[in-house]
Amino acid sequence: MTKKILFLGAAPSQIPPIKYAKSQGYYVITCDYLPENPGHELADEYHNVSTTDKDAVLELAKKLEIDGIVAYASDPAAPTAAYVAEKMRLPGNPYDSVLILARKDLFRAFLKDNGFNVPKSESFYSLLDAKVWLDKISVPAFIKPVDSSGSKGVTEIHDKNQLEDAFNYALNFSREKKVVVEEKIVKQGYQVAGDGFIVDGELAFRCWADEHFDKLCNGLVPIGQTFPTSHEKNLLDEAHRETQRLLDLLGMKTGALNFDFLFSQDGKFYFLELGPRNGGCLIPEVIRYATSIDLIKATVDAALGLDCSYVQQKPVNGFWSSYMVHSLQDGIFDNLEISERAQKMIVEQNIYVSENVEVKQYSGSNDTLGMMILEYPSMNVMLDMIDNMEHDIRVSTL
Repeated sequence: MTKKILFLGAAPSQIPPIKYAKSQGYYVITCDYLPENPGHELADEYHNVSTTDKDAVLELAKKLEIDGIVAYASDPAAPTAAYVAEKMRLPGNPYDSVLILARKDLFRAFLKDNGFNVPKSESFYSLLDAKVWLDKISVPAFIKPVDSSGSKGVTEIHDKNQLEDAFNYALNFSREKKVVVEEKIVKQGYQVAGDGFIVDGELAFRCWADEHFDKLCNGLVPIGQTFPTSHEKNLLDEAHRETQRLLDLLGMKTGALNFDFLFSQDGKFYFLELGPRNGGCLIPEVIRYATSIDLIKATVDAALGLDCSYVQQKPVNGFWSSYMVHSLQDGIFDNLEISERAQKMIVEQNIYVSENVEVKQYSGSNDTLGMMILEYPSMNVMLDMIDNMEHDIRVSTL
């Protein structure tokens, strides 16, 4: 019998595992509420069902008698995949644990209750309650939705008078209509991103990167990740130990992880997020170039309960980055200016935008105009270029 896999979402970033599943001869079913998403054209079947409606997805999955379910690069869909897998006894992770990882308020509370380093953080439905809490932690502070992804709805405030606008902005991106108000931890070096993979409850693989932001527009939305990370081994070993401790406490058994963490100036490790899913921003694709470990294949294999022992720790070979093409201002797209040296380093590029189309200043992953993978000659060249990429890759607007 041909294996049936249900993919939650079919956006451009979610196409790679769909293509892999098709290449293996599996029967591919996609669902979301966006029929124009390009991944649906590759599927054997498409159903117009929201990926966050867990009971509707469960009903669909039972009717179709699926063998596996995948929520690739999607925080909102990850709990749905876990819920369906648990109810149908398919490979997956505990629903309650995945929900904790996917919801910022639940995650912060769990970290605090279990003795992890955690920023002072509370979540609120009410602006008035949020104001009382902000008086306790003061500014600078981060204001963000409890349940959005792609850095959508996030603001850093430096004055308490900015809270109301930031709170209302975050509400626009929250299904739960609940907002996190959190102290800012002063970090050493770069924030860390990247992906990992769990095999039989063990963090079998992790490939960490420095995360970069554009100081010329929104400094809160990543524009790219550089591999390998520049942090010292002793700090990374601590991050690995704390991740394994968290996975053990949550009973996580299989599948992909997307990291966001930092080290404070006094060397303490802080989780920002640990997404129970693959990263977007071409992170799995860059990791495949850098280590030869294919987390796209592993994600599909794990959803079907196949052997994933081939996922083993490997060092990064060379210097690689993803890069999100973005505009520094609102306007009409004219062209993409790429320097001669950058052209030589681009390994892959996919540009979504075309001439005379309206573009917005980069304020969330939904404003991405294209994606690239680059290979650099050295760590120094890589970090200097990506931190000042306006000199090498620039969107020109009218």
